[in-house]
Amino acid sequence: MVRRARAAGLAAIALTDHDTTDGVEEAARAGEPVGVRVVPGCEFSVKAPWGELHLLGYFLPLGEPRLEEFLLATRAARRHRAEQMVSRLRRIGLDVAFDDVVREAGDGAVGRPHVARALVERGLSADMNDAFARYLGRGRPGYVEKPLPALRQVTDLVHAVGAIAVAAHLGDHGTEGQIRQFREEGLDGLEVRHPSHPPTVEQRLTRIATRLGLAISGGSDWHGDAEFGDERATLGGVDVPLEWLEQLEERRAKTSREVVTENRKDIS
Repeated sequence: MVRRARAAGLAAIALTDHDTTDGVEEAARAGEPVGVRVVPGCEFSVKAPWGELHLLGYFLPLGEPRLEEFLLATRAARRHRAEQMVSRLRRIGLDVAFDDVVREAGDGAVGRPHVARALVERGLSADMNDAFARYLGRGRPGYVEKPLPALRQVTDLVHAVGAIAVAAHLGDHGTEGQIRQFREEGLDGLEVRHPSHPPTVEQRLTRIATRLGLAISGGSDWHGDAEFGDERATLGGVDVPLEWLEQLEERRAKTSREVVTENRKDIS
């Protein structure tokens, strides 16, 4: 991934896999000699009024016990959910096994895309979109609700370990009133530039972030494949100014100072 980033002319990337920081250390080591900075991160899922919000944690410390304990529990819940999905699919006559799903996930956190890939590999779905549309989307026979933590629970954890929390690809869910509420629950910034965001959405979210004093970010949401159409871009396919990263770092410093201040108040 780092070699591809270098070939694409990127100066920095953020590695934010779902519910794991595995791979970040290796990527950072690979980035040093070729001049690609790797920002350590993770993508969390939290409760939202519409169902689920994806939250990007930037500048996460690797190996931090509190963070790793939380991620371990989250991955265990994901695995259990995938087992339930496979069980439901088998009950309607689909010959898919949980081992197929684990094989698709490899070392990553198990999720619905891996169940979908297993269906495709078994010839039970034409492609990923078909698997979601027929079996794995909300209301479909293989869907299982995901257990989600509250936003405040995750932002408190992220801040406690010296990182920041940015709402990913909000799209039309990003109303000013809703984002204002998220800010009260610890949100530090908005991902305004995303392949699924047309210019009007990016401009609207940027205006809201400016009014509410939130940082902004952007990304390709690259998952290593092109199975999700235009919801994601290729690595390097989204132009994100380096100054946005610098502003995120400033926000991190500000948030860290505020956490230290609050901790001192608690002690006194």
